[in-house]
Amino acid sequence: MYLLNAPAWTNEFNFPYDSFDAIPDAVFDRINRELDALQRPNPLISIVIPAWNEEVNILRSVASLAKLKTAYAVEILVINNNSTDRTQKTLDKLHIRSAMQPIQGWGPARQMGLEQARGEYILTADSDGLYPPTWVDEMMPVLQKPGVVCVYGRYSFIPSPGFSRFKLSFLELMKDSIAELRHLKRPHLNAYGISLGYRREQALSVGYVMYKIRGEDGRLCFDLMKYGSVEQVKSSKARVWTGTRTLEKDGGFFQTVWRKIGIELRRLGNMFEAQAPHDTKTSTNNN
Repeated sequence: MYLLNAPAWTNEFNFPYDSFDAIPDAVFDRINRELDALQRPNPLISIVIPAWNEEVNILRSVASLAKLKTAYAVEILVINNNSTDRTQKTLDKLHIRSAMQPIQGWGPARQMGLEQARGEYILTADSDGLYPPTWVDEMMPVLQKPGVVCVYGRYSFIPSPGFSRFKLSFLELMKDSIAELRHLKRPHLNAYGISLGYRREQALSVGYVMYKIRGEDGRLCFDLMKYGSVEQVKSSKARVWTGTRTLEKDGGFFQTVWRKIGIELRRLGNMFEAQAPHDTKTSTNNN
């Protein structure tokens, strides 16, 4: 547990740029050399990332993935979810595949990635996530176990003003403890697109929800559970790091904590029984 700072390797991706125009060509050149050495034309694994208005964040995420150390054949595929900024210009300068999804929403974006991917396995990532070099090698051995259809990893937050690492470590301890409880009967509630893996063929058979609603990743995981089990990847070597912007939407740190505690307390009574079969494509997040 990092109590005072994020791991040192994340500092490399703390780029000072605030727009596409500010990114030097030399930065693209360096990342592209690493991408060329990493990716294969016939990948076993497709790393799929949706991006909406992420012209700088997507550079950070892809730059971290370019540092992957793995013997697995991989490709990186970014789905531009109809961005209105210069996300596509950033993508065009990177040696990765990209596609445009005009239907707004995480589900439609991830569905297009699923359809466009070349790999037998999919690892999903987020455009504001930073990925350790060992991420793929920690996720894949669990995903390839007999009977496993879906895996998910854990994530932590990079500190920012008002959100110190000491405070965030408390929030993460709470989050990881709740995940253990959820995993007993409702593991799909732990399935977040920031670090998720599954077999492409099985995922194509169930598909993502095709409108804008949060929880698209958990809905897919729930539908995949009819094929096998869902497993956690607890290794710290697979832990992804991200910024605090989702927390900042709730206000300050304590507002965030109390909101999350309230949500989990309301769910607590249901955590000890499996969720009944239902149509994940039409249900709401209140069901």
